[in-house]
Amino acid sequence: MEIQWVLVYLSLGAVVGFFAGLFGIGGGGIMVPVLTSLFVMQGFPVEHIVHAALATSMAAIITTSISSFRAHHQQGAVNWSVVKGMSLGIFLGTLAATFIAAQLSSLPLAIFFSLFMFYVAIQMLLNIKPKPSRQLPNHLGLSLVGSGIGAVSALVAIGGGSLTVPFLTWCNVKIQHAIGTSAAIGLPIALAGTLGYFINGLNTYGMPDFSLGYLYLPAVLLISIVSYFTAPLGVKLAHKLPVSILKKLFSGLLILLALKMLHTVLIH
Repeated sequence: MEIQWVLVYLSLGAVVGFFAGLFGIGGGGIMVPVLTSLFVMQGFPVEHIVHAALATSMAAIITTSISSFRAHHQQGAVNWSVVKGMSLGIFLGTLAATFIAAQLSSLPLAIFFSLFMFYVAIQMLLNIKPKPSRQLPNHLGLSLVGSGIGAVSALVAIGGGSLTVPFLTWCNVKIQHAIGTSAAIGLPIALAGTLGYFINGLNTYGMPDFSLGYLYLPAVLLISIVSYFTAPLGVKLAHKLPVSILKKLFSGLLILLALKMLHTVLIH
């Protein structure tokens, strides 16, 4: 790999890790559109660029999630009973959805991703928060909710924060604990998503060297190395500063990236 690509992936990892820690997200909202563009420039097969971007993002989220939830745990902000209750549903829902994604072409995947990112961006921009109106459901309820969150997360390669945080807030979980718990839930999402995209991409032709299924390992490694160290920086900021202004800026970035991704897929 040429040095400019190494520097690009390292820079992407730094940004992704920081925002993952700050907002309790896996970073897919940033990674997938950027990776889609980078993979086109590197000559990846057009019919598989979105699959490769989703898969590579999922694999990179593993390290980001570990670093992020460790930092939140040190702040006492992870509700492990919720993590335990949702993890099986999360894992199964995510894994199943990768098989659906593998049957879709790049264009519908890109459209679904972009629409979902618009939803996330609007939610952040308008600071929409569900009013705490109920308590957490029982173990079965948590598992069912987890399966739904996992399925959507697999299709857009996110750690689930944009769905998990509002759900937990609605169930009267303190916002800092919702973010911390969401970061921990991102790990089973990332593991299941990585496994699913690996399995579904095994018989894919035309992927570049050092690919494993749909995973592009050089990008996974370089993004992960840096994001592991920048995620705790975002966590510290999340526990010290109001993030309303940052959320507005971040929402604008998500909209631009989603539009860029659609443009990249449509012109190829």
